[in-house]
Amino acid sequence: MLIDAQKIETFTDRIITILVDYSPKLVSAFLLLFAGLWGIRLLNRLATKIMISRNLEPTLTTFLANILIWVLRVLLFVAFISQLGVETSSFVAILGAAGLAIGLSLQGSLSNFAGGVLIILFKPFRVGDTIEAQGETAKVLEIQIFTTKLLTASNQIVYIPNGILSNNKIKNFSQNNNRRADLVVKINYEADIKQVKDTIMDIMKKHPQVLKNPAPAIIVSDLTDNGINLVARPWAKNENFGNMSSDVLEQILTELEKTEKNPFIKATT
Repeated sequence: MLIDAQKIETFTDRIITILVDYSPKLVSAFLLLFAGLWGIRLLNRLATKIMISRNLEPTLTTFLANILIWVLRVLLFVAFISQLGVETSSFVAILGAAGLAIGLSLQGSLSNFAGGVLIILFKPFRVGDTIEAQGETAKVLEIQIFTTKLLTASNQIVYIPNGILSNNKIKNFSQNNNRRADLVVKINYEADIKQVKDTIMDIMKKHPQVLKNPAPAIIVSDLTDNGINLVARPWAKNENFGNMSSDVLEQILTELEKTEKNPFIKATT
């Protein structure tokens, strides 16, 4: 097979010409890319420092910083390919069509994303709060973009999608400093109600973790076929609530069983 030296030389000259003509665009595009990446990191750090100085929620700070960095990266990529000489109008159209297709296929994930934004903006709970939602009572460990990470009292990790969480009832036990316990004590009809109430009230007033203000109270909540339901209502600090409830209930049981005519049927929270 004979090789045409003239054709090879012509082809080589054409390649060299293209490289020489195109190299300024190539060099300027990569300079723009590297400078842009450096600038994005700088802007991200600056924005994060500003949000921290304004005492924004840590979760919101991280979330907004992530959104900022990805928006800037997309804009930088469009500027990069434009500098290379690629027509950006058709590229943006293709990107928009791809975004629409992805959005339709990920409707559930977008709902969770929107739920995460609503939770972060309106703050029905914060990291560290104890909440009750979707049948779970647990401490909030992390508010992620699509899910919220919880830790139960039995040391189990629970992930709840933000879309469901933001559109349903949430009970927050940590927004107020104090919490009231409703301790149900069922007694016999033959029992001396005043004596029983005095005994329970004395237990609550003497307990070190029961708050004096708001003051504890006792009410008759129900009259059933086999007994009277009393509800003891002591208040405690959030951090003492579990221990106080258990301790007061145990002391009520112990004291009522000591009486000559035991009025006690059962006690529950």
